[in-house]
Amino acid sequence: MQLFDTYVQKLKYKVLREVSRHAYEGTLQDCYLDIPKLISPGPKSELRCCIYKERAIVAERVKIAMGGNKEKPNVIEVIDIACDECPVSGYRVGPDCRGCIAHRCASVCPRGAITFDANHHATIDPDKCINCGKCASVCPYSAIQNHVRPCERACKVKAITQGENHVAHIDDSKCIACGACVYQCPFGAIQDKSFLLDAIRLIRESENNQKYRVYAVVAPSISSQFVHVKVGQVITALKHLGFFTVIEAALGADMVAYKEAQELAEKGFLTSSCCPAFVSYIEKSFPSIREHVSHNLSPMAEMGRYIKQTDPTAKVVFIGPCTAKKGEAQRECVKEHVDCALTFEEVQAWIDSRDLDLQTLEVGVLDNASYFGRIFARSGGLSDSVAQALKEQKIDFIVNPVVCDGIEECRVALLKKQKNLLKENFVEGMACTGGCIGGAGCLTHGPKDKSEVDKYGHEAYEKTIADALALWQQK
Repeated sequence: MQLFDTYVQKLKYKVLREVSRHAYEGTLQDCYLDIPKLISPGPKSELRCCIYKERAIVAERVKIAMGGNKEKPNVIEVIDIACDECPVSGYRVGPDCRGCIAHRCASVCPRGAITFDANHHATIDPDKCINCGKCASVCPYSAIQNHVRPCERACKVKAITQGENHVAHIDDSKCIACGACVYQCPFGAIQDKSFLLDAIRLIRESENNQKYRVYAVVAPSISSQFVHVKVGQVITALKHLGFFTVIEAALGADMVAYKEAQELAEKGFLTSSCCPAFVSYIEKSFPSIREHVSHNLSPMAEMGRYIKQTDPTAKVVFIGPCTAKKGEAQRECVKEHVDCALTFEEVQAWIDSRDLDLQTLEVGVLDNASYFGRIFARSGGLSDSVAQALKEQKIDFIVNPVVCDGIEECRVALLKKQKNLLKENFVEGMACTGGCIGGAGCLTHGPKDKSEVDKYGHEAYEKTIADALALWQQK
């Protein structure tokens, strides 16, 4: 039985599942007829002010599940009609204000935004306030608090602001498509576009004309997903969906580790290129460091390239925890290698739409990468793999990495590099806390146990990167 962190996530899953079901039945035009069924709240109502508004919002969810606005390149979209419940962000005076006569808050306010009533209780004029926070820092009762919308708080690159009518607005010039806002919005007003219909179309066409085969490339973070079943049962389910075979993106990670080690030794300093959100962050916020980004493809794209070199007619679908991978798959240097990217959330909905019971399926085998390829899924895994690749290739270079666990740590490291204060020679950047296992497209979003990733890595038959690469070269 699939568990969900929130009702919002459950609703998202239900929409994806029904869109998938209609795609197979050839009745996509009838998806909107399912809206009353999708929002049935059960014995305890979880709806908004009225059923009609809720239906309108779910209709927008259906559109995004079917691919969203094709004219907008960003894979993250705001459902305007759903974004109207959060209070306006800003500093406010709470009930703890004691009406003191010191008036320190007003004294430090640079815009004269604070006034007092007859009882000396402070009030902040939002039209004058510039959110500098000086008043909050001097209040002896901590009565002044900064109220920040969940989406704004979740966005560490400050790409979300309040637009017209106080609806969340995403600045595409800053957004890195990490998806943090998607999960943190308590009303589900921010969603990631789904390319599930594209994947289903590829599968259906391959079954009908048999001119090509569809390969599933699965991220190593699968080890932290589908915890109610074995990974091998998920692999069997994917083959039941119509995939010709399932291959680990971890093998692409092995390939990347070897190449990245060589590039690092040659250049002396490098930032990783595996996390598309991190790469986007550098491109948009630290353009002067862009020249130091590794020129290697990500494991997803590297694996896709390898598959299509081996089978020129192949189609490749990536499956992982990352919303930013959806954007990466559309980049010019990647789209020839990967046809579309899905999240684990979407794959669970797809499997359930076909009435496949994971727990009753036989345990399949996932083509093996090395231990080092598999630990790319956690923070620090890439650095460990690069060090191993240097050792295996007998390259005389010592990697001194700074492991950035989350985009805030990435920012600190990049600022140091920008100011020539960074002592390390390799920046491993992961936008999500914990690494890929903390991605926005995960089935659950609680704290992940990194040791589970290592355990999964130790299950690999190939213990070195060289062993994994040699095995696949033989194939």
